[in-house]
Amino acid sequence: MTAVITATQPAWITPFTGLSPRCFSKLVTMLRCDGADVVRRGRPWSLPLEDRVLLVTTYWRTNLTMRQIALLFGVSKSAAGRIIDHLGPKLALRPRKRFRKDTVLIVDGTLVPTRDHTIAERSKNYRYSTNHQVVIDADTRLVVVVGRPLAGNRNDCKAWEESGAKAAVGKTITIADGGYPGTGLVIPHRRKFNQTELPAWKEEHNKCHKQVRARVEHVFARMKTWKTLRDCRLKGDGVHHAMLGIARMHNLALAG
Repeated sequence: MTAVITATQPAWITPFTGLSPRCFSKLVTMLRCDGADVVRRGRPWSLPLEDRVLLVTTYWRTNLTMRQIALLFGVSKSAAGRIIDHLGPKLALRPRKRFRKDTVLIVDGTLVPTRDHTIAERSKNYRYSTNHQVVIDADTRLVVVVGRPLAGNRNDCKAWEESGAKAAVGKTITIADGGYPGTGLVIPHRRKFNQTELPAWKEEHNKCHKQVRARVEHVFARMKTWKTLRDCRLKGDGVHHAMLGIARMHNLALAG
């Protein structure tokens, strides 16, 4: 089979990775330094590392079937699956371990429709989904932590702790919406029982809180241009690796 898409033609890189050719080259170099292209025993990969990275990102970006992806890159369906299983975890975002004292973070949960029902449950979007807790830096808007995926019917309060996001953040100041009461996060003021309206100063605080917290919604909107986050067909840890990989692509594109 003859490949249709290849990384040797820079025109294919930006549409299918969201990165400039320079950033894509930097990403491939980092993967090579991490040992992603080490020669092992057995049959060698039919594609160079650059094309394998492009294959994985194209799959995440377009959500085409494995058969369609294989045709685009001139490989077999099983080879395309092996490439995604091998490189997906290596493209994953590494969570930030240390934060400056003045850092402010924002957390929110997002639902990813997932076909693997062993890890997904029906959620408020009436589809089998997984709940992903995503933490961003309020200043730079870079994703710093992505929690382990949980069933989509899991409450954000519990998901915040059970996904590992809380442990990763530590004591860093973190903003969240009203769905995280009792977690110690900075959430909007709420009316007390029999209270008709909030004082003016609390309303002003809530307005500022809403404007800042909206940044995480903007991040979700950009990340979900990667269509696999709208209907993920990957099994097991595949949805987690895709979420982490897409977060890394988002950060690279944002940082330039």
